Amino acid sequence: MDETQLADLREAFLTAPESAATRTLAIALSAVLVIAVLWLVRRRKLREEYTPIWLLVAFAMLAVSLELELLRQLTRMIGAWTPSATLFFLGELFLLGICLNFAVRLSQMGAQIRTLSQEVALLREAAERPVGAPERRDPA
Repeated sequence: MDETQLADLREAFLTAPESAATRTLAIALSAVLVIAVLWLVRRRKLREEYTPIWLLVAFAMLAVSLELELLRQLTRMIGAWTPSATLFFLGELFLLGICLNFAVRLSQMGAQIRTLSQEVALLREAAERPVGAPERRDPA
């Protein structure tokens, strides 16, 4: 295939009509995600600090579901061939960001746990020492 045929094929992918069933499903899933996020926050299963992120995702899904041309323009901007490829790419970026966020939080918590464990060990030693006994010192 030459470059002109490839450009025509790409444009055919980008201008293909969307299915009404697909649009309805996307709108319904967006609404379900909004409701689920709000329900989880209300039940205190999802912390408030994560609510804006998930609501932003839900409303972005809703915007794309209602106006597919936004997704098509973004697809053209990034040079992808199909809107579905753009969605998968954006989903991967989102998951990468979430994973990085959790890795940072786990690292911070690991350091906090180590510090707390050391403090508890020192407090336990002090509590178990008889009253008036001298404090134990390391020979180093």
